[in-house]
Amino acid sequence: MDKRIRRFYMPMTETSFYILFTLQNEMHGYSIMKYVKALTKGEIALGAGTVYTSLSKMEKDGLIVLVKTESNRKFYKITDLGLEILDIEIKRIERLYKNTRG
Repeated sequence: MDKRIRRFYMPMTETSFYILFTLQNEMHGYSIMKYVKALTKGEIALGAGTVYTSLSKMEKDGLIVLVKTESNRKFYKITDLGLEILDIEIKRIERLYKNTRG
């Protein structure tokens, strides 16, 4: 993994985490926002500007890929690199949780 990618995404922001987590299934920006809001029971509401800026950066960095465009909606999916980064972050979060529980 590229050091620049690791430095930028590790540790991950909640926004990046939820976007990558969500894109294990193919989705477009608005569906990502709705899914995250439902998943977190309204605790996290991602804004359109944040999501679309993050999607653009993640695509450029190779974490996600554009799979299709339908009716002006761009559908993305996580790449192998994105899965690797997501897995590292999930393990980090699990370790943090475990350490707080003794």
